[in-house]
Amino acid sequence: MPKYSIVVPFHNEDESVTALYDRLKDVMEHVGESFEVVFVDDGSRDRTYRLLEEIAAVDSRVLVIKLRRNFGQTSALAAGFDHAQGDIILAMDGDLQHDPAEIPEFLAKIEEGYDVVSGWRVQRQDGLLRRLPSRCANWLMARLSGVDIHDFGTTFKAYRREVIQNIPLYGEMHRFIPALASWYGASICEIPIRNVNRENGKSHYGISRTFRVFFDLVTIRFLLRYMMRPLHLFGSIGMLGMLGGTGLAGWLLALKLMTGQPVMAAHSPLFVIAGVLILAGIQLIGIGLIGELQVRHYHAASHRAPYAVDRIIRARNVESIVDNN
Repeated sequence: MPKYSIVVPFHNEDESVTALYDRLKDVMEHVGESFEVVFVDDGSRDRTYRLLEEIAAVDSRVLVIKLRRNFGQTSALAAGFDHAQGDIILAMDGDLQHDPAEIPEFLAKIEEGYDVVSGWRVQRQDGLLRRLPSRCANWLMARLSGVDIHDFGTTFKAYRREVIQNIPLYGEMHRFIPALASWYGASICEIPIRNVNRENGKSHYGISRTFRVFFDLVTIRFLLRYMMRPLHLFGSIGMLGMLGGTGLAGWLLALKLMTGQPVMAAHSPLFVIAGVLILAGIQLIGIGLIGELQVRHYHAASHRAPYAVDRIIRARNVESIVDNN
């Protein structure tokens, strides 16, 4: 079994395949430990898969996974992680913007005991229209997730196998892996990396990604705080709505009794608001209860414990030790 696995997703990157493979091979051979390279073709329409196939034919350390269509970077990474066999798994882009020569620095941090090592593009080579939204999104991610790193977006990261296997990846969640890993108690650090100018091709991301990231942030915040207790979120908001509506209805009732004025005629908007608040509160509490049932059903069906064990220590031969003393 290899000690290290390097997972690289490709999508129409035929001009970078051979150069990246040569650099990866040179770096990992100098590391001196067993390794494998997992190349994932994410539905490329150019010569990417053909080149990957040729490389795998001459190097048994290369595993090529071809997806049926373009599923996106998160799904491609998930496919690579599922098939990687190394104890330490590294992920990087296939467009040569990540320098394989920096891999030993990631491995050194893993050897220090960290579970996740994330790259930090200190000097971004992108334009202002990409840097500014990215900086805002990274700041917001750090605040909402509680993980104090500067660059969530880069793919260049290293993981311990037992950590990355516990994280379900779907949608565009690959950029939130450190936040999800922190939920399992993983130790995370960040190292600066060079952001090399793209040698070939063009970026697959645009400014429209900013809006998708915002909604992903809301999802991550919910998953980290309320995934196991959805009633705490919906129930709290529902109770506030019910209390507000009940208080407003009580005030209207008292006003009716004291003044004798018809409530519907004089305060019809407030009467409607009170009713809406009470009904919305009841519905939100109901949603929270349904969410609790879903969580309970999920864990009952999957037989997965809602925690991650770091280590187990068991005392042995305690009686014999006591007798000898």
